[in-house]
Amino acid sequence: MKVATYNVNGINGRLSVLLQWLKEAEPDVVCLQELKAPDDRFPRSRLEKAGYGAVWHGQKSWNGVAILARGQQPLETRKGLPGDPDDTHSRYVEAAVDGILFGCLYLPNGNPAPGPKFDYKRRWFARLSSYAAELIELDIPVVLAGDYNVIPTDLDVYRPERWRDDALFRPEIRAAFRKLAAQGWTDAIRHLHPDEVIYTFWDYFRNAWGRNAGLRLDHFLLSPALAGQLQTAAVDSHVRGWEHASDHAPAWIELDT
Repeated sequence: MKVATYNVNGINGRLSVLLQWLKEAEPDVVCLQELKAPDDRFPRSRLEKAGYGAVWHGQKSWNGVAILARGQQPLETRKGLPGDPDDTHSRYVEAAVDGILFGCLYLPNGNPAPGPKFDYKRRWFARLSSYAAELIELDIPVVLAGDYNVIPTDLDVYRPERWRDDALFRPEIRAAFRKLAAQGWTDAIRHLHPDEVIYTFWDYFRNAWGRNAGLRLDHFLLSPALAGQLQTAAVDSHVRGWEHASDHAPAWIELDT
């Protein structure tokens, strides 16, 4: 099973890029973030024509997450992260596909830090960690995939000294990511490529793509029931160079299911 995560940075505005990549890569399950579209503007029919069923949690102008499954309809199990009934951000959706539970997440950016947005990021991260611990206790195959807006280590960023005070890289956030992983989750890309420079995001400014001045923000965390089935992990970085592409590139893993 080929599982991908892709922050599309506006699903309708970049639908042609998404469809081109789906045709080329043929992933079985895809977690999408930053749809920037309300539920009624999600391009369900276009994706169905491309061979993908979908569940989604949209929001006008901002946020939004979705899970696609090739040749079938994902079984939605949750919409929204538990822990704060007043949180209206569309940042989490969950579905079962072929006996595996997929949680698609878009963690808050948190900038500027310190400040209210950074505080919200930390609270959201705490809720994610609490819910992830419940999933670990269930001892079922789970993939938590998406744009975590976390740079885990110095290896995951071009010129780390420039990012020390950024909400993506502050010590509190990196510590929260380590604490989450320590529950028993496997960081799939780093597990298979422990010493390799791998990026999933390149800013639109300062020719970041051309200079390969990137960040690794998009991650797969695998539960213990799945970690032993991990075969391959990679990033389709060439997609970032396509015309009108997102500032993220699709990342993917293969599981021997």
